[in-house]
Amino acid sequence: MSVSVEIVIPVLNEEQALPVAIASLREFAGSHPGREWRFKIADNGSTDRTQEVARGLAAGRPDLSVTYLTQRGRGRALKKAWLESGADIRCYMDVDLSTDLKHLPQLVDAIASQGYDIAIGSRLAKGAEVVGRSLKREIASRGYSVLFRTAFFTPFRDAQCGFKAISAQAATALLPLVNDNHWFFDTELLLISLKNGYKIKEVPVHWEDDPGSRVKIIQTAWEDMKGLARLRFGGIPKAQKPE
Repeated sequence: MSVSVEIVIPVLNEEQALPVAIASLREFAGSHPGREWRFKIADNGSTDRTQEVARGLAAGRPDLSVTYLTQRGRGRALKKAWLESGADIRCYMDVDLSTDLKHLPQLVDAIASQGYDIAIGSRLAKGAEVVGRSLKREIASRGYSVLFRTAFFTPFRDAQCGFKAISAQAATALLPLVNDNHWFFDTELLLISLKNGYKIKEVPVHWEDDPGSRVKIIQTAWEDMKGLARLRFGGIPKAQKPE
């Protein structure tokens, strides 16, 4: 019996990038048989034609679904999409596909056959290749890595790469415990997972910077700092440990 894998693409005002991403993912799935590939577009509050474009792409395609939230927040969109998914393995990646899709089988296999609960792409692990990233973003990323690794003694280096996979069991147990609905969602999920004994595989990836990224470095960094302080001093909730 094949393992089902659903890839979630969280989007906010991405009417132009979305068709390109879906076409690339379908092409990838077609060249990698042996898995039951599904796709989901998670629109969190778009005000352009993203929802219309998404529904057009999904029309007549049982492998593609769309979920829409009026409230913004990438974490909120991922939580909803992953919890309502029926797939054995639930992935997500950014719509710009900055991470090379050649690494997706590594994430899936880590969960399907290697005993891991979560698999994450990493731009900071040994062997990773990063192209076109500004010095400011590189310094911010490495500084954040040092901070959360020092505070929580984590074995992984990159918590924020938009390229992750989680098992159905881990998603059900862990996602309700994650409070953040925005960019800190990834870090909080990983820290809760680690604290509760879930196994995380970090995969070095080839990653190319998107010059059109709308991520606000200073605002995001501040929210990340508040999130780390909340978990460091408020404690990490307990979840059901894997059997």
